[in-house]
Amino acid sequence: MKKSISVKLYTALAFLGLFGATSCNEFLDREPLSLVPPSKYLLTESDLASYTIARYNFPTHNGFNVGTHGNDNHTDNQATTNAATRWVPGEFRVPQSGGNWEFFNIRHINYFLGDVVPRWKEGKIKGNATNINHYVGEAYFLRAYEYLNKVQAFGDFPIVKTAFPDVPELLVAASKRRPRNEVSRFILSDLDSAIQFLSATPPGGKNRISKNAALLLKSRAALHEASWLMYHKGTAHVPGGPNWPGAGKVENFSINIDAEIDFFLTQAMASAEVVAEAVPLVANTKDNGYNSSQNPYFNMFGDQDMNKYSEVLLWRRYDPTLGINHNVNHYINQNGGNTGYTRGYVENFLMANGLPIYAAGSGYKGDDSISTVKEGRDNRLQLFMKAPGDLRYTDRTNTNGTLILEGKPDIIGLVETRYVTGYAVKKGFSYLWANSQGSMGSTGSIVFRAVEAYLNYIEASYLKEKTLNSKATKYWRAIRERAGVNPDFNITIAATNINEEAKNDFAAYSAGKLLTDMTLYNIRRERRSEFIAEGMRYTDLKRWRAMDQLKTTPYIIEGFKLWGPMQEWYKDPTKGTSLLIEAGTPGKTANVSKKSSSLYLRPYQVNLTATNLVRDGYRWAFAHYLEPIPIKEFLLTSQNNDLSTSVIYQNPGWPTVVNSGATE
Repeated sequence: MKKSISVKLYTALAFLGLFGATSCNEFLDREPLSLVPPSKYLLTESDLASYTIARYNFPTHNGFNVGTHGNDNHTDNQATTNAATRWVPGEFRVPQSGGNWEFFNIRHINYFLGDVVPRWKEGKIKGNATNINHYVGEAYFLRAYEYLNKVQAFGDFPIVKTAFPDVPELLVAASKRRPRNEVSRFILSDLDSAIQFLSATPPGGKNRISKNAALLLKSRAALHEASWLMYHKGTAHVPGGPNWPGAGKVENFSINIDAEIDFFLTQAMASAEVVAEAVPLVANTKDNGYNSSQNPYFNMFGDQDMNKYSEVLLWRRYDPTLGINHNVNHYINQNGGNTGYTRGYVENFLMANGLPIYAAGSGYKGDDSISTVKEGRDNRLQLFMKAPGDLRYTDRTNTNGTLILEGKPDIIGLVETRYVTGYAVKKGFSYLWANSQGSMGSTGSIVFRAVEAYLNYIEASYLKEKTLNSKATKYWRAIRERAGVNPDFNITIAATNINEEAKNDFAAYSAGKLLTDMTLYNIRRERRSEFIAEGMRYTDLKRWRAMDQLKTTPYIIEGFKLWGPMQEWYKDPTKGTSLLIEAGTPGKTANVSKKSSSLYLRPYQVNLTATNLVRDGYRWAFAHYLEPIPIKEFLLTSQNNDLSTSVIYQNPGWPTVVNSGATE
């Protein structure tokens, strides 16, 4: 496949503000970028600006349903109609091709750096010097971002700094994997370069990468590697560990795991602190969720202009008049969007007084209705979970002048609009009628926000120092105060029963064992509570090694308490008969799970046939912590199609046989 880079294409992409790019999963995605005539492109500030924004590859709203607010589906936080194969050992399989093992963006960024940096150093690029520096910084950031995605997916990965010509020998040599800690150090190095050159207030405002965004990403990457090495230590998922597949194949390798953990924790703390000290959290008026239209914290996730929120470091703008739009608020405002919070997630939120719901004197009102579930709870749950009777629009009423309110969750309707668990997502909600009309949504999509730096610092500092220092204490209190929860986290720590938490939270475990440190557990809880429906959960669970226990103890996803007073919501309005058909009812197609199995809706037990491989719960295989490398990559880097001669090694527990599951 031969392509030349079109200046017009990149200019159009920059104008539209598109962050995504089509991936071409070829051998190091070898496009002959040398065909682009250097004498005609990447010579001006505007060229650089167009090129780098075309490589923005962040998860943002797109297509149907709830956009990025559905990225926590297939975890213990959130569920959609169909379960992911990662929860079914043997069904998550080695692909022939495709997947995340691709170099498309990396190659384009390498081309940019290889072509631009020499001319930049010689002062041969025309334009504002500060802006030119900024776009060079963006390229280093973008390469680091791509590599962090690779480390999170595969662990060890090739470090490729050059856009190689189409020469097989060079490409094979470049395909050799390096240990994950080395790749993570490379990521931090690129981010150090980005931090040096990026502007604090970039051209294009918060729609473009900034210095603080780079500092935040550095803290994320460093914490990810430190915690991965810490919790996976002594396994094949850590370089040098027992049965590590890189043994004897990685050249010039040595590692001191404990020193690496300390290094990355130190880096995470330092970069997170800079952001946390500089960027204040957005205020929360702490309403009860009925009408949050005047609440800055709530509006931050569903506003059309997110520049005004201090906490937002990078976001994507949408404008339907330019064809840049989405359907997110159409689904979040008007229906369930084929997603829903799990019972385990909802029960994990604290009471406003800081006590878990099971603690004596907590004041928990029970779960006979969605409203009582939310009453007196962490304000984040009150704000970001819908309840019947909540106001939907501030600029429109029914034809008779009555307010338009949220109805009862439709758990049996069309798949694309279903309230899968009965507990509905409200994060990203807009009260404006126009934003809920089909694909005309113009609400922004957050990529990075500063509260992550607060949480990264708290976790990294505690793992490193085994105590909460003054800054960690300050940041934690600030998060809890904003969340409407008693800022004295020691009350929560003292009342925590890890056996109760384990019923609701995979992160009560690491390496198959319950945590014994309740401070550490509650640091994890805080992260879970803050990042409601923001797509952070699965990566956190993997780095904490929080799913080993599922190998022997499957976890059944549940939703709201259907078989209580709320079952009365589902009756034929004319006949008064129930619309609910329990699983296993002879001669009928079920639409809900059996009451005899649980009083709580079990979305994956509506179908009890043998084809439903998660009906008995989520299970796990150790290999699933990393993705398998596609067979095509072994063939491209082997001799005479003999996979054993490939310079690439497969991830632990995965075979080099197409369409095969993990070997454990």
